[in-house]
Amino acid sequence: MIRDLSYIDVLYLIAAMRWTLALTAIAFLGGGLVGIVVALLRTANWAPLRWLGAIYVHGVQGTPLLAWLFVFFFGLSIVGITVSPWLAAAAAYSIYAGAFLGEIWRGCLQAIARTQWEAGASLGLSTAQQLRYVIVPQAVRIAIPPTVGFLVQLIKNTSLAAVIGFVELTREGQLTTATTFRPFTVYLIVAALYFALCFPLTRWSRRLEGRLHVAR
Repeated sequence: MIRDLSYIDVLYLIAAMRWTLALTAIAFLGGGLVGIVVALLRTANWAPLRWLGAIYVHGVQGTPLLAWLFVFFFGLSIVGITVSPWLAAAAAYSIYAGAFLGEIWRGCLQAIARTQWEAGASLGLSTAQQLRYVIVPQAVRIAIPPTVGFLVQLIKNTSLAAVIGFVELTREGQLTTATTFRPFTVYLIVAALYFALCFPLTRWSRRLEGRLHVAR
């Protein structure tokens, strides 16, 4: 049954934003934990650890995010493991985010001049202490723009979770379109809501860059 688009539909779309934000937060936290491990593997002194990190990064970055969603939601059901859309989306996005964040942070760590490592070693600091007190504080300033940039991409990529029935902003837009048959209006609203989520992050990132003097 087709009905008119009303303000209630707009409220449903706004309410669906909380699931977009929740999935983004889980993916970013899970991906961040994986990313730290990947970055450390990629910068390790022992070659096999670097190869292990490289295999993970290239394997994940070389496959579509949609494929990971299908693997966890549809693939596991083939072997008798039933996975909810929430769990499948959280796992797929965490694996996906971990590869990209790990590579971003690896580049930031390696951007620090080798003399900084040598200075830390000359003070008798262990490798862990060099990372904690010398390298990471400098790398964080460099990491802010690409990390926030990826976070913005992650927010928009949550729209792919609609294909496994996860009801976030895009999926709610699909459901609203199916009942109102007003795709142009509905997806304009959806696009505006995504913009409302992403634009403040971009502005905040630029302000934070200025405070931390990232370019110096």
